Amino acid sequence: MSEHNRIDRRTLLKIMGSAGATAVVSSACGTAGAESGAGLTGGKFDKTVALATGGPGGNQNWQPGDAVKFLPPQQIPTSSAASDTMAALPKEKLLDIFSKMNASRKWETAMKDLFVGGKDGLYGAFHTYVGEEAMANGVMAALNPDDFIASTHRGHGHLIAKGGELNRMSAEIFFKETGYNKGYGGSMHILDMSKGIMGANGIVGASYYLAAGAAIRGKVLGSTQVAVAFFGDGAAASPYYFSAVRSCANYKVPVIFVNENNFQYMGVPMAKTAPTKYISEYTKGLDLPHHLVDGNDVTAVFSATKAAVEWARSGKGPVVIEGITYRWYDHAGFAGGRVGVDGAYGLPYRSDDEVKQWISRDPVARYKTWLLSKKLASEGELAKIESDTQAAVEASIAFARQSKDPDPETGVLNTHFSGAVAATQFYNRSGLTRPTT
Repeated sequence: MSEHNRIDRRTLLKIMGSAGATAVVSSACGTAGAESGAGLTGGKFDKTVALATGGPGGNQNWQPGDAVKFLPPQQIPTSSAASDTMAALPKEKLLDIFSKMNASRKWETAMKDLFVGGKDGLYGAFHTYVGEEAMANGVMAALNPDDFIASTHRGHGHLIAKGGELNRMSAEIFFKETGYNKGYGGSMHILDMSKGIMGANGIVGASYYLAAGAAIRGKVLGSTQVAVAFFGDGAAASPYYFSAVRSCANYKVPVIFVNENNFQYMGVPMAKTAPTKYISEYTKGLDLPHHLVDGNDVTAVFSATKAAVEWARSGKGPVVIEGITYRWYDHAGFAGGRVGVDGAYGLPYRSDDEVKQWISRDPVARYKTWLLSKKLASEGELAKIESDTQAAVEASIAFARQSKDPDPETGVLNTHFSGAVAATQFYNRSGLTRPTT
């Protein structure tokens, strides 16, 4: 071959990838083999090989209903590396994961019915996580209790998966004194630093720097703590995202960036705004591990997170995980939602059929089927957990209703105003003249 006809490895792999050879090339380069569902692949990302041959992104012709093209199989594969990794966990932990997934689903469904029903006069923003429970619980199962998480506006599932208390969460939604934020924070500001939960927040993309800061603190103190930054497909468009991953890669900061890609942004398809097939391809040139998984398969999420945590704890820096999942309700609030009915229908940016099809891939039901298929739990054990979590949810609502409203004057505590009042009192007592500028 003459010199001018010679092609380098990068060009060769790109040509092969465009011809549909990506899965083979990925395997040859040391990445994990193809996973079931949506043509997903996992493992370390080689800079010259796409994560998958096809994906939702870069599609200006996306139409409502196209999300069905990326449906995972009806059941979690029982014979896979991820399945084996999860099955090796102690039974107590497997059942605890099932309990938290149920608690998250039942609590948010109950809150949806209360908001839509109108009986309790609830108001304010409420972003449901229903349909995405495998992401939070798969991630949290791989963390230590002292590891940190930075959540999103859609954070209830993260909080419950890391041990959040239903009573305090319900009381916060009812704006009661016994709530996590004493009734002044509401849905998007619940936090619990005692559990490493740095909080849900309404700033899109804020999780990146919150998690990085916590992880840097751990490094300074000489701990092996890691931090997880949860974010959605829309938040990947934030100007903070690439800079945060890049900086963490530069300084080997142990942050795991977890993208919960549900295709939908607020109501604009991710396909029309993301130029790449997947969000995780944004950072493919930074030479760090990337995992692309079925986000409705808790075994796949756990297995990827376990590998990511091991990488980060060993001092090698950040990891990116992208899970393909689906939210059952509207972005915020309950447009298209009805009491006693799963899913929101009639929304303009997606079809009712795709909602039904994704509900048929319910991550909670899939995990239950997997536990039974693997003979890791009995029907009776799982039924008791379902009953217990339903009772806990109902008890938390009763607790919230019976709790005291916060005193009006406490609204100025822990604010800039309280500092100003303290300053005025100081100058009044001291007799000093307060500066005017």
